[in-house]
Amino acid sequence: MSIFLSTVLSFQRSVHNKKITSITDKTKKEKLLSTTCLSSDGVCTAGTVVVSRLKMGEMEEVDIDHITTDIQSQKVRLQEEETKQEPPCFKLFKNPVCKVYRFQTVDSKWMLVREQMEECTLSFSIPKQLLSLYIQEDMRRLQDLRELGELSPHWDNLRKEVMTRYGGIISSYQETLAELDKITGRSFKPSCCKAQKSLEFIPINLHTQRMRVTCPRKTDALYDIITVGAPAAHYQGFKCGGLQRLLSRYEADKKSTAYQCIYYSPEHTAKAQEVLSTMSLLQPHISSLHFHFNLFCCPSITFSHLSFFFFLLSQTEQFVHTLKDELVKSALLALHAARPGYVSKNQKQTPVQGVRQDSIPHHKEYDEEEWDREWANVAKCLNCVIAMVDKLLDEDNNKQEPVPEQHLADVITSHNPGDWREQLRPLVTSLKECVTEVVDKAKRAMTFVLLQEAACSIPQGFLLQQRRDVVFSQALAALACGFVMRLYAGMQDKGFLRQLHLVGLVAQFESLLSTYSEEIGMLEDMEVGISDLQRVTFQITEAKTDDLSDLQPSVCGRRDHFTVEVPLPRLVFQTLPEEIKEGKPLRVFPVLFNVGINEQQTIAERFGDISLQERINQKNFEMLEAYYKSLSEKVPLECLPCYQTQTDIKELLETLGQNVVTKKRKNVEILWIAGTICRRLNGIRFTSCKSAKDRTSMSVTLEQCALLRDEHQLSKDFFIRALDCMRSRLTQGDIGQWEDPEAGAVTESKPASRHFYPIALLLVSSHLLVVWLILSLVFLLAKYQ
Repeated sequence: MSIFLSTVLSFQRSVHNKKITSITDKTKKEKLLSTTCLSSDGVCTAGTVVVSRLKMGEMEEVDIDHITTDIQSQKVRLQEEETKQEPPCFKLFKNPVCKVYRFQTVDSKWMLVREQMEECTLSFSIPKQLLSLYIQEDMRRLQDLRELGELSPHWDNLRKEVMTRYGGIISSYQETLAELDKITGRSFKPSCCKAQKSLEFIPINLHTQRMRVTCPRKTDALYDIITVGAPAAHYQGFKCGGLQRLLSRYEADKKSTAYQCIYYSPEHTAKAQEVLSTMSLLQPHISSLHFHFNLFCCPSITFSHLSFFFFLLSQTEQFVHTLKDELVKSALLALHAARPGYVSKNQKQTPVQGVRQDSIPHHKEYDEEEWDREWANVAKCLNCVIAMVDKLLDEDNNKQEPVPEQHLADVITSHNPGDWREQLRPLVTSLKECVTEVVDKAKRAMTFVLLQEAACSIPQGFLLQQRRDVVFSQALAALACGFVMRLYAGMQDKGFLRQLHLVGLVAQFESLLSTYSEEIGMLEDMEVGISDLQRVTFQITEAKTDDLSDLQPSVCGRRDHFTVEVPLPRLVFQTLPEEIKEGKPLRVFPVLFNVGINEQQTIAERFGDISLQERINQKNFEMLEAYYKSLSEKVPLECLPCYQTQTDIKELLETLGQNVVTKKRKNVEILWIAGTICRRLNGIRFTSCKSAKDRTSMSVTLEQCALLRDEHQLSKDFFIRALDCMRSRLTQGDIGQWEDPEAGAVTESKPASRHFYPIALLLVSSHLLVVWLILSLVFLLAKYQ
């Protein structure tokens, strides 16, 4: 039956590049539609397919549809789906692989299940954009280091060494980006290339898995899962562990080792990066402020112009006040101490060399009140400008004219040209000069802080940054793929859109990695990569056209914060809530749950350590619980989807919490409950293992069959049959290559068919594996003795 359905599907999608004809149109003219099926080379006849129209579930017409082949005849029943126009998001996905099944329900009806797996073009586009952003950020960092000015020999040598390291990273990223630009046609990275350097930023086997279920007494249902290999630095290896262990060891070494620099805590470094980001936004605001001031020369000035001018002033005030931080003031003192003049003038007080300091040094020679005076000048100028603009607005509000905009224009033009404009111009000019001076000093101070961080990081810190960039790139590509797919699936759901802009979406990553051998390092990489996704926000924009190039999501920002812009066609964009159309940042809350299920996990549980898995599950359970609390406070629970299983989400969370703290081997209930909660919360589901193949496919098919059983009343007698059917893969000739995305990379010794068995069999076979390992060891010892 599955061979026949695959053949029909091949006919519908024109796998052999034949002309596509609508089955619906054909069956309107003829009672029966027949077509001859040929092999891929078009020479051999495989059989004849005869299709007629029949509503699913009408058992009395079982003899209408049939298939005739040269080998045997079979009787099947199909339900013809009306051809629908694909939504724009499907332009981001390509090379679909489809299978159609028919299963019986408990009331002897029949459901139609359609699986569709696709590749995502974001597998390459997102990493390439990130690489460009990494290069731009590091080049700006180099420029900032050059603009620090003259430093003493000690600090200047450190600066040169740091700049050399940044130059090496930039060159490496440029080479990788050039190699990626050469790749055409491919939309995913197969597992055989996971250790290839030019593809290390690309996620492994990123695919979308969609299951559409059609039942006679229920509307169609969609279930989406994103499958991807664990985000990890496979090329760099896991000999010394993954990111989580390496970062912890790195911070401990920085505190206990005497470096030739000033030690800054991670909080200070993060604050410095935040201040630099703020200053990059402050400069455009100042430019816009002066541009709108020049509009006052126009006699048609309106109330809206002044309102926007006042808004820019408020934004400028907010940004400027973020610079009033003790870290900036202290860093300016340290930078003054690093100048050559300071060293030559004070021979007894030299910069700290070889001695670590937990705080930034203060020196009497530097006028500590200078920064305060400069800051007071900025505040004074800003307050004067705001007061002047506020006075103009108040004058307009006090008038009782029916047309305030025209009246305000008359009031302004009636004044003496040298009146209010001459009073405001010097204030705005002074504000610009003061802000520019403050921003320049704060920028140099924060650059000096980051110089210390980079100097303390040589060379380990730069290697860790590269590893973190690689892992984050893979994780972000998967998240962007899942967000786009979930967004289009919920476009007609007002409750989902309300949840999206009020709270955000939960993205649940299900990991099947073991806590043994190199997979420990993969899990440590994945933990940091998923956690770094908290620095990502999404923004919906209106696409210029409906072309594929204009619908591609784009990434902007820097390492401390990235924004993914998702363009939508104009007609689709107009249906969104106003908050989303206005560009409100949309948050995503990533959570990770891991349960190892293979034989290596059995060894880890018996003889190793699984504390990493337990800590990850406990930490992310608390995050998921906090998300639900925030959601329940801001969004009515009626906005959430309804399921046949009416278990309360609170009860599910309590059960999940109990399973997280329970000492139980291979407790897959954690994954089951976490996945159920994610679906109930309109979340995005991800499933991962080492390469997103064997374990991932086993988990996805088991979850799909469980959904059919719980939500669509799949008959118990059909559950195992459905599971076996979904897990088996036919590899006969070209059909096998069409169904297996990695068929081209598999050796000739690959077996003709593969079958994935349930989790219960692994639990049994794991004990046999331990016995086999012991017997093998005894045999080897006896042999070599």
